[in-house]
Order: sequence, then C-alpha cells, then structure tokens
Amino acid sequence: MLRQLKTLFIKEELLSGDFGIERESLRTTAQGTLALTNHPEVFGDKLTNPYITTDFSESQVELITPTFKTTKEVYDFLNGLYDITALEIGDEYLWPQSMPCDIPEDEHIPIAKYKNCRECEKARLYREELFKKYGGKKQLISGIHFNFSFEESFILRLYNAQSEEKDYKLYKNQLYLKIVRNYLRYRWLMIYLIGGAPIVHDTYNKECKKKLQKIGEDSYTNLGAISYRNGECGYQNQVDLFPDYTSITTYVKSIEDFVKQETIQSYKELYTQIRPKAKDNENLLESLEEEGIRYIEIRSIDINPFDKTGIALEDLEFLHLFMLYLLTKEETAYEKWQEEALFNQRQIAKEGLQNVKLKREGETIKSVEWAKTLLNEIQVLNEILGLGKEALVLQMLERVMQPEKTYAYRLLKRVEKEGYLQTHLALAKEYKKSAYANRYKLQGYEDMELSTQILMKEAIKRGIKVEVLDRADNFITLSKKNHIEYVKQATKTSKDSYMTMLMMENKVVTKKVLERQNICVPKGVEVTSKVQISLATKEFVNKPAVVKPKSTNFGTGISIFPEGASEGDLIDALHIGFEHDNTVLIEEFAKGKEYRFLVIDDQVVGILHRVPANVKGDGIHSIRELVALKNQDSLRGKGYKTPLEKIQLDESSSLFLKQAGLTFESVPQKDEVVYLRENSNISTGGDSMDYTDKIPQCFKQIAVQAAQAVSAKICGVDMMLEDYRDENTPYSVIELNFNPAIHIHCFPYKGEERNIAQHILKVLGFVD
Repeated sequence: MLRQLKTLFIKEELLSGDFGIERESLRTTAQGTLALTNHPEVFGDKLTNPYITTDFSESQVELITPTFKTTKEVYDFLNGLYDITALEIGDEYLWPQSMPCDIPEDEHIPIAKYKNCRECEKARLYREELFKKYGGKKQLISGIHFNFSFEESFILRLYNAQSEEKDYKLYKNQLYLKIVRNYLRYRWLMIYLIGGAPIVHDTYNKECKKKLQKIGEDSYTNLGAISYRNGECGYQNQVDLFPDYTSITTYVKSIEDFVKQETIQSYKELYTQIRPKAKDNENLLESLEEEGIRYIEIRSIDINPFDKTGIALEDLEFLHLFMLYLLTKEETAYEKWQEEALFNQRQIAKEGLQNVKLKREGETIKSVEWAKTLLNEIQVLNEILGLGKEALVLQMLERVMQPEKTYAYRLLKRVEKEGYLQTHLALAKEYKKSAYANRYKLQGYEDMELSTQILMKEAIKRGIKVEVLDRADNFITLSKKNHIEYVKQATKTSKDSYMTMLMMENKVVTKKVLERQNICVPKGVEVTSKVQISLATKEFVNKPAVVKPKSTNFGTGISIFPEGASEGDLIDALHIGFEHDNTVLIEEFAKGKEYRFLVIDDQVVGILHRVPANVKGDGIHSIRELVALKNQDSLRGKGYKTPLEKIQLDESSSLFLKQAGLTFESVPQKDEVVYLRENSNISTGGDSMDYTDKIPQCFKQIAVQAAQAVSAKICGVDMMLEDYRDENTPYSVIELNFNPAIHIHCFPYKGEERNIAQHILKVLGFVD
C-alpha cells in the first residue's frame, strides 16, 4: 500500500482530505463552578444551529465545524467558533480541560433543555436515560471528536489501481474499517502524545477519587496519569464491548445484538474510541448498510488545556499523518487484539508517563520502546511519500523520550503549583481575552473585507449557514432551512435594486433626487471636459469648495478646500478627479462637521463622526515619519480588513498640506495636531467616533428620508451639521453610499460598538 500511495499521488494530494472537529466545553463561573445558566438564546435552537449547540448538559457547549480540505482551515474555523462563543456567555468562561470544573451533585446538574417538538422530546429523553444509568458527573466530561475522510477521488484512484474484483462500496468500507481496527490497536500512542486530563477536582466522582492521591486542596491524581477521561474514571460503558469490525454487516449486527441484550439502549451509547459514520447519522446502522462509511470519527482526544481551541494545529497534522500510517500498516491475525488494545489504553491513561508495560500480541513491551518503533515507521512513511513532516514526527518523539514535554505533565506541574481551579481559570481568562482581541475578525478569513467577516460571524453565531462563493469578491451565501440569500461585501443584497445602486453611485443623480424631496444638498457645477476647467473654476476661486468625481466611493479622488483655493489648486484638484471619472463636480463647501448615518430598513442603526487622517507632532519626526509610526497600530491595515485603515500619503493629502504651507517633510511642534486631508473617510486613514445616541432625532429622520428617496434598504448617508446639538442648525446631505462599510460602526475608534450585522440579518429575514 505504501508503494502504491507513492506511485499514485503527489504530496499535496496525500495531505488533503476532509476534516471536521466537534469540541465540547463546560461553561463555568469566574470562581470555577459549573454555570447553571441557560444556553444563550442568541445561539438559537440547539437542534438546528449547525455550529454552536449543547451536549448532555445545558451547561455544556458543543462547537461543530463544517468540513474543510486542510487541518489549518478547520483549526482556524474552530478558533473563530471559540471566539464567538466566549464573547456571548457574559462573565462566564469555557473550561479548558476534559475533566470537569467544580461541579454540584447530580440532582443539580442541568440536563439540556429543548423546545416542544418530537425530535426535542427524543433528545431530552435520551439524556435523561443516560443520567439514570451513568450519573450526571461523568456526563460532564468533555472532549474533542476528530472527523476525517479521504477525498472521494483519492479512494477511487486506489480502487481503480487494485487488481482484485470487488464492489467499490465494499472496497471503500474495507479501507476505512482497516483504519478503524488499526486505530483501536494503536490508540494508546495518541492518548500518550496528546492526552491532557491527568487530574480530577475534589467534586468529581467519589469512587474515582478513592483510588487516587490528593495533591493540593482541590485535586486528585496518581503517579504517571495522562488521561482520566480515557481511563477508569472516564465515561465508558458499564461492561466492555467489542464490536465485530470485520465488515459493515458484522459491525451493524454486533451493535444490534448489544441493544437486544439491553447492554446499551442504542448505537449512540456505544462509547468506542473511534466510530464509522454514515451519510445519515440519525439512522446510522441503516445508512451504513445502504450507503457505506462516509467518514470516521475519532473520539479519544482530550481537550488540550494549552490551546484555546482545545487541540493544537501540530496535533491535527499528526493525526492526519497517523491516518495515512494506519492505512498502510499491515494487520496481524492475533485474535485478542481488541482486549489487548483496551488494556493498553487504560494503562497509558492511568500511568503512561512511567514507561509502563503494554501488551503486544500476548507479550509485554515497554511503552517507550513500542512508541519509538511506531514513530520510526511513521518517519519512514513520511520520507517515502515526501510529505515533509520530519520535524513534526521528531516533535512527537521528543514527547516520548521526554515526558515533561507532554500536556499531561505540564498541566500536572502547574496544578501542583497553582491549584486545579486557579490553573484552569487563568487559562480560560487568557483565552477569553484573546477572543476579545479578535472580536472584529473571523480567523481563517482575514483576507476578506472586515465588514464581510463581521456579517459571517453574526450569522454563524445565530446558526445561519455560511458559504463563501468568491473570497476575492467577498461574495457569500447565507442559508437557513429553505431560505437562501446572496450577499456581496456585507451590504450589497437582494433587498436593494440595481437602479437604487446606480442612483447612489451617480453623485449628480443623487443630488437631483434629494433636491426633489426638499432635502438640502450643496450647490455646484459639473465639469465634463478639460475645455471647461478654466471656466468652471472661476466661480469657486478663493471660496470654500469641494472637488470630487461624479462616481466615487471610499473618498477616492476627492479634494476639499474649506478656506478656499487658488485657481491653480482647483485645476490640480480637477485633474485628480478626472483620474477617477470623466465627470467631476465642483461644489460649495458645506460648513460644519461630517457625520455618517447608517440607515437599514428605514432605521438609523449607527452614526459616526469621522475625524480626518491626522498625526500628532513630537517636535522631532516629520509628517511622513509620524504617519509611518501611527500606521504601526495593529488596528490599522489595508483593504478594509481591520477596524481602521492605514494613512496614505498621496496627491490629495499633499495638496491639502500645501494650503497650510506644509509638506510631508515638515516637522510639527510637540502636541501639534496636523490634519492630512479634509475628507474624513475611514478608508483614507480617518478615525471613527460613535455619535448614535447624541444626534437629535430630526436629523435621523432626514437620513431615513434620503435613503427612501432612492428606495435604499441599506444606505450610508453623509451629512454635514454645523452644530449637532442644535435641532435648528443648518445641514446638508453631501453623499449617499450604496455599499457602506459596517465595521466602522461595529468597532469605532471611540464610542459604543454597535451590532450592525444583526440588522442586516433582520432585513434579510433571518432574524425576527
């Protein structure tokens, strides 16, 4: 098989697949006790949210990723799910370990609650039966489920290359069943390498604690422990069960027999370390027989306390490498392999850090010796296939040779020093702080516009499926049941017509439409050819004026002269405008400050005052140098992927500075604020200030009327106000925007952060 893989596939094909992760976690209070609050309503129906739901308990969150083609993509998405969840649970935290926090007695552990429906009743009844049979405390153990399959084309090519005549479904089933059997044989190695549950809290199961020794005032362990979740203190069937993995038929029959014998109540109660999964997992056994294995689910993975997601990227990469190894590893005919495998699992889980004796086909072998053999074989596979994972295998070998590098050992030592609850709370708080720092972005999608990332996060949070159609164009679909919406750049939706967009894009048309609705707009002239330049400028020489292309966005090509300008400067500004459009407008400069009103579905949902790009002098650095220093802020970036944009020094800013007798090389005095342009667009490096609750209602109504004038459901209205506090102050609507950025309202430079994405989802019909 190994040689066949080398012949048939290149490195990139071998390192691809379909990867998914399910991660469970308890919600805890700031004191480390189990949170008894309800699952947050914003996540919606537990049975229909495909990303964020509950497991056994109302207090137990489950994060579920879609499938991705690489381990990096699935890891990033899980990071994003963690961030979304951590920020929606108030002052609670996600417990960063498989074994529970400070938990109450069984009668106080809340079983997951469901709405009134047939499926809801089944889900609740199933959990109640488990509660009676196993108790509540063991049900709170949390873990990672790693879902894996090869790409269909990968299996098909292997099938076509084999000489034996057999049905494709049968071939595929046998391929996955071989991996399942081998994983069970060698699962002890993965438990050693990535196990991270070597301690239990004082409030955990009393029978378990009797066999352990107390360390500190709140925790118990035994010498060499790696994973109580995978050991005798973990969640397991009341009797040892060994399904027949020879074929799908024998596997299904053995499970049906367990149910008939009332050892388990359904296939869901078979707590094996790995499961074959089907297309329809609600009817697993029937679907397996009819359609075969679709993917495999690895269930022996502890939550890694030292990674926010619960599993490190390098461990995911090694798991994939391990799958390839299990595919190529020859099997033996030893009959008691399942019993031995279970014994080895329990030995490693209980005292694996002590180089314990394991069983290998009836003989004993030290765990370190066997682990070295297996890892050497994996290294050979890596070299033959040219996968480039030498460093990864060596990293795993280091954990074998130096147990102090394992997660279990590291956690044990930290708990000995800081205590069980304090250790895990410190990690949980660190991860929540990280989630807050990432609140404006969706990990794995940072190349997309920030407004699109924000909308995607809000949709995911609410259980609305998100699919990226074109990353470069920020084109996505949102769907829930049979409701599908296509969205481009967060605010271009089916709710606004093409004509509405064209009207807002054309500044001349916008002004005329608004004037007909008796909305104040600046007076001005259109310049359509260079012959008219000299004639057009005469009326505005030495008068406050604005020069802008007819069809512009994000403030490009605009020059503003609040104190007036010479004929030469106006001509230069017109030339800049002609670089962006064939028609340029010269308008009177509207006095006051500019405010962006964001109107969604006839409601003002956010108002910003945008301060033009500026620097503060220190008496040492030039304007150019000060801009470079300010641009180092992590919140500033390019391409609308961060809350603020980097300041750009261009012709417009040079011309603006010229009016004040300055150049890019001028050195401002200490604490002197120098503005680099008059227009205050965030896209040109401006700073955003939230004014939503400060602006009088009368101006909000004018903004709504302006949006209604062009029949816009989503619209940015730019308005000049001389004194925003005075309802009678002069105003002027200077522009309408058909693609207003929402991130500037969600994450302003100063002021309240607004959840604009929920308003977009509401106008799209996804939120009531």
